[in-house]
Amino acid sequence: MTRRPARPEAQDRPASLLIDPPEPRRVSVLLPLPLGELYDYAVPEGEGMPAPGTICTVPLGSRFLPGVVWDRPDGGEVIAARRLKPIGPAYPVPPMTEPLRKLIDWVAAYTLSPPGAVLRMGLSVPDALDAPEPTKLVRLTRIGGDGALTAARKQVLTVLEEEAAMTPADLARAGGVSPAVITGLLRTGWLESVSVAPELTPPPPYRWRGADFSDDQQAAADSLCTQVRTSGFAVTLLDGVTGSGKTEVYFAAIAAALADGKQVLVLLPEIALSTQWLERFRSRFGADPLVWHSHLTPASRRKSWRRIALGQAPVVVGARSALFLPLDHLGLIVVDEEHEASFKQEEGVLYNARDMAVVRARLEGVPILLASATPSLESLANVEAGRFHCTRLPERHGVAEMPEIAAIDLRRSPPPRGAFLSIPLRDAIAETLGRGEQAMLFLNRRGYAPLTLCRTCGYRFECPNCSAWLVEHRGRGRLLCHHCGHTQPVPPACPSCGTEDALVACGPGVERVAEEAAALFPDARLAVMASDVLGSAKAMHDLITEVQERRIDLLVGTQMMAKGHHFPHLTLVGIVDADLGLAGGDLRAGERTFQVLHQVAGRAGRAEHPGRVLMQTLQPEHPVIAALLAGDRDRFIAAEMDDRRTHTMPPYGRLAAIILSAPSPEMAEQAARRLSRAAPHAPDVTILGPAPAPLFMLRGLYRWRFLIKTPREKLAQGLIRDWISRVELPKPVKLVVDIDPYNFL
Repeated sequence: MTRRPARPEAQDRPASLLIDPPEPRRVSVLLPLPLGELYDYAVPEGEGMPAPGTICTVPLGSRFLPGVVWDRPDGGEVIAARRLKPIGPAYPVPPMTEPLRKLIDWVAAYTLSPPGAVLRMGLSVPDALDAPEPTKLVRLTRIGGDGALTAARKQVLTVLEEEAAMTPADLARAGGVSPAVITGLLRTGWLESVSVAPELTPPPPYRWRGADFSDDQQAAADSLCTQVRTSGFAVTLLDGVTGSGKTEVYFAAIAAALADGKQVLVLLPEIALSTQWLERFRSRFGADPLVWHSHLTPASRRKSWRRIALGQAPVVVGARSALFLPLDHLGLIVVDEEHEASFKQEEGVLYNARDMAVVRARLEGVPILLASATPSLESLANVEAGRFHCTRLPERHGVAEMPEIAAIDLRRSPPPRGAFLSIPLRDAIAETLGRGEQAMLFLNRRGYAPLTLCRTCGYRFECPNCSAWLVEHRGRGRLLCHHCGHTQPVPPACPSCGTEDALVACGPGVERVAEEAAALFPDARLAVMASDVLGSAKAMHDLITEVQERRIDLLVGTQMMAKGHHFPHLTLVGIVDADLGLAGGDLRAGERTFQVLHQVAGRAGRAEHPGRVLMQTLQPEHPVIAALLAGDRDRFIAAEMDDRRTHTMPPYGRLAAIILSAPSPEMAEQAARRLSRAAPHAPDVTILGPAPAPLFMLRGLYRWRFLIKTPREKLAQGLIRDWISRVELPKPVKLVVDIDPYNFL
């Protein structure tokens, strides 16, 4: 048996073994993944410590991902640095600023989302982190080449006598030749290929051309410009009637920020629909802003993100995702149409971009402007409490006046059988078109009909994935679910009883109203404005141009028509169903309906011709309809606010929702019951539910819901976090927390 040698005593060891090696330096990194914790990495010996905010590449398993060096909160778990993987090299972009890192932490904590999921919105274009590849150009060689020169080759060489170098594709287009001609010139030595580092694009030369302001507009502009120049955090609500020139007023504030060398972020609810806004900006500043939205090509997104990160984009206008762009010299944030529900993201991280924009402005120490003709009750309550300033524009700009609004009581003047336009509305359209003016018909329902059924057996077409009827889109010959996107052709026979030609469309959609209007006014040039008809920003731009150039007489559409469009010759707005949004148990049903009807009514009479609005309704006595008819917005707001205050509902209370989704109704209900048994009991906290969600099945999953109600001064996040952490749910069950929900389906 062999014995091991005895372990030497400490005094017998070499001196080098008595000293522990130095502890490797560590950094904490946040990864753009739905993870709740930071990861520690070792800093290789001889390299400098990366500063917080440094964007670098890090190993994770077998992958390498971008990550951001983060400040580890006190008490965070620490892994021995000797067992850590080394951090990779930094990307050639500026570090993420401290205010943006704090915003990411704040949004994650407020929405109960993993910080990494929020960071993913800040690193939304990973390809943009790498320096762009050198551009491949071709140019003339100094000594010429071999071989005969054909006419096509001579044409190419002539082009390059005026241009130092061009890309092969641009050169082929300029010379009117095929790419093979360029390849041949390269092979025979007449041309040579060179790599050129991409040049930085200088910021556009914005030159503010001031507007002709009224006294109210000038006072508002002066106040906003003063806030910008003082460079401190402040929130101002710009509350102006439709057509009052709110955009021109906040353009003056943008000009003040640019004059101070600061960047400006403008958030619009749907950037792809904002053609007129961009044209107006160009006319006032002489150049375009950088536009950010989901319709950009990958190459455009990559280029735009780098321009923003490198400080080459003084003005950025975008949808809600633009909130997380790397702007490091912010001087002003603007949220236009701040009341719009589309600022609330309903997938992934559930946040309200308007509210989080206020948070970013506070962290950046800059003013923020919220603009609307129909402000949200949340913003009005903040004005009431003194947290927000308010600047009002009570009159339309110039000679334009607010339109006359009247109701058509459908109980007394119903449309003819099988039709949806009443006789008074038809007569008004005929009179308007006869004067050479334009008219608009509004119905906030896409498609041809919201329901298709069999007149023989009563079978109704329902989505196989959602608790919703399939909507007929007759132009496409399809039935479509507006919740999950399921689509199927309209069958020739009923799938239940087999009867042919027995399917009937029930109720109107915007396409059906357009069909009726086209039959009534065959000489009118008619167009439909709806998101499923206009598939791109270009299509939207072309239609707006046609309306402005008076090549369209009658416009039929959805709430897309209400979003800030200015049509000088449009004098009549007909609202086909003013009651459409008032039904159901949605907390914001009245507020939303008032906002959209007020906004669409504001499209009428925005120039020298007076406007008129006719609303078809079955309940003209409803508070929303009555307030619109009386032109008394403040009375409606006061009544709605009193009702919310009495019931401690937002904005005088807080709501949070917990939604459980599962692949079977039994599993969803069991998960809801299990969570209910662990429900906390706390003063001033009311838990409603569990109950099946109004839209019980969505995208193939069955849904149950809790609502948690608290006073305004009490946040429910800590209570919810503790509650759900104590309940283990089956893996197929998905749990989502929605703080400040807007959608109650």
